[in-house]
Amino acid sequence: MSRLGKQTRLNRIFSHPSGRILSVAVDHLINYPIGLPQGLRTMGETLAQIVEGKPHAITMNKGTAMRFMEPHAGKVPFIIQSMALRPEWSEFAWTAHVEEVAALGADAIAVAMFLKGKSEIRYIEHLSRVVRESEQYGLPVIPHIYTLSSGDEKSSMTHDPEDIFYAVRMGLELGADVIKVPYTGDEASFHDIVNVTPVPVVAAGGPKCKTLDDAADMMRAVARTGAAGATVGRNVWEFPDVPGAIARLTEAMTAE
Repeated sequence: MSRLGKQTRLNRIFSHPSGRILSVAVDHLINYPIGLPQGLRTMGETLAQIVEGKPHAITMNKGTAMRFMEPHAGKVPFIIQSMALRPEWSEFAWTAHVEEVAALGADAIAVAMFLKGKSEIRYIEHLSRVVRESEQYGLPVIPHIYTLSSGDEKSSMTHDPEDIFYAVRMGLELGADVIKVPYTGDEASFHDIVNVTPVPVVAAGGPKCKTLDDAADMMRAVARTGAAGATVGRNVWEFPDVPGAIARLTEAMTAE
């Protein structure tokens, strides 16, 4: 029975005929404690604008879902981020457990994790546990996997192709249903990674582009690699016309 539930939820997320998605993330503050982004200050208004733009999914924290999603229930698939973490800290918090995510009616659970750091083994164990527990609920698991550079006091995230391949393979080996990783910035290297991975790989949207044209160009580049899509945040809700930005990026990502 869990297999049917999982496939039903995945089909809701990957509903576009192209097989690719443009999803939006609004789960930033817990994991980016550097000031509340302007585009997320009025979450209710922003979320309504995002839903109007009809993305293929929205990733959020459970409090956002509890307080703001009820008017939009059933209109767009949503994913609950279950983690709070910092690249410079060895600890992390499990902010939404599997049964909570299932009870909220979410279409998937996201698990953020860092690799190539001191806590890598703990993150591996945690993702394994979430995969195991989610199976009984038919809940897809989407790890957001980031590798850390060595020797950097700030533990910055890397986009090196070998590191990204390591992250994707880690997600695959641990049983993920979809894997989100940073884009390498190079079509050829990302294509090579995606081409040997039998589960959907989605690119993280990264920092805000200077213009919406630049963001659309990046979406087209990701689509050409054969990736399953991208998840964007700032490149949607940091632009004045949120529904228009979603429509523009969706067209770039899903155009045949």
